[in-house]
Amino acid sequence: MTTNSPDLSTAIRAALGELRAAAAALNRQPVERFNACLRTLADLTEANTATLLDANAEDLARMDPADPKYDRLELTPLRLRAIAEDLRRVAELPSPLGRELENRALGNGLRLRRLSVPIGVVGVVFESRPNVTFDVFALNLKAGNATVLKGSRDAAASNLAIKKLIDAALITTGLPAACYLAPAERSALAPILQAVGLVDVIIPRGSQGLIDFVRDNASVPVIETGAGICHTYVDATAHLDWARNIITNAKSRRVSVCNALDCLLLHRRQLPHLPGLLTELGEKHRCEVYADPAAYAALEGYYPADLLHAATADSFGTEFLSMRLAIKTVDDLAEATEHIGRYGSRHSEAIVSDDPASVERFLREVDAAVVYANTSTAFTDGGQFELGAEIGISTQKLHARGPMGLDALTSYKWLVEGEGQVRE
Repeated sequence: MTTNSPDLSTAIRAALGELRAAAAALNRQPVERFNACLRTLADLTEANTATLLDANAEDLARMDPADPKYDRLELTPLRLRAIAEDLRRVAELPSPLGRELENRALGNGLRLRRLSVPIGVVGVVFESRPNVTFDVFALNLKAGNATVLKGSRDAAASNLAIKKLIDAALITTGLPAACYLAPAERSALAPILQAVGLVDVIIPRGSQGLIDFVRDNASVPVIETGAGICHTYVDATAHLDWARNIITNAKSRRVSVCNALDCLLLHRRQLPHLPGLLTELGEKHRCEVYADPAAYAALEGYYPADLLHAATADSFGTEFLSMRLAIKTVDDLAEATEHIGRYGSRHSEAIVSDDPASVERFLREVDAAVVYANTSTAFTDGGQFELGAEIGISTQKLHARGPMGLDALTSYKWLVEGEGQVRE
């Protein structure tokens, strides 16, 4: 854990104390005011595109374009328009608050109800993705939560520019200052992770190293998200056109995201078809392949020689976040699921098969937040699941799992009403 200056820790705790008060004030606001704030933020985002791009350019200038995080960091006019539309979509979603989850009478005459309520103060620690700043704030506000944002130095200028628009939207719609952007330096993280009583939960989004650090050093409860070591298993009976399209999409749609394909598991009977499955990845996308001996032999002479490498032990269990792919040949479904159990991160796993029994077994036995049959892991996304935006992909099993939309940002409380009953 990094040693922090007393002044920095004191300042952060003071800011978190104010945020806790803002969270309480949010609980007294009508939901329509949250929606108005999000629509206002969408309008401000479009009106201030040039300012946001200038700030983002300042961040991009400090990063090597070859860095896999560059694509995550970059904002464009098209991406900002999409962000604005996402904000408006979140505003139109049904509110998750005040929903009656249970209503029943007990034998003693007490009336018992269970209602959805905000979590309170939700902190998100993330790396080079300024779009996360928008998503996190929007979902938290819609769920009635105050937000702690702890971004990285890579996106410092972008996050500051976005935070100014968030503050303006809150003020314009008469809401409390329910969003705190922590200093970008690493030393600002510890006071947040240890803010018991001020922060209700921390959600890390980023590399496995970041997630491990937050989990190992937090006193506040943590929901782990983000790290995706994703596999696609092509079974002996796979529809080859489906397999080719699924592999290509899962690997190449956007290589720097957590649902991108990292390891292709190939049934041994499909080795003669392997070059055809990877044609587009090699010729169009220039994907580097790290193949086990059987797959290497099948590809040699067919796949671009400068892109074909022999797999090592480190090739498996790696989240590449770039145009690289490992290939492992397996004898059967059992070996495929065993490999996934050993090397996967419990994020997203897929099978391509025409055998209903194999599909059913894979769906049942693979332990992951999202398990697919005959489609791409690229669909692991709150928007694709029609949840609106998402705050992250939870890879754990408590409270939330998979894409975390609005419902995952609420808790519940029990309301008990009586007519003078006392317990004997």
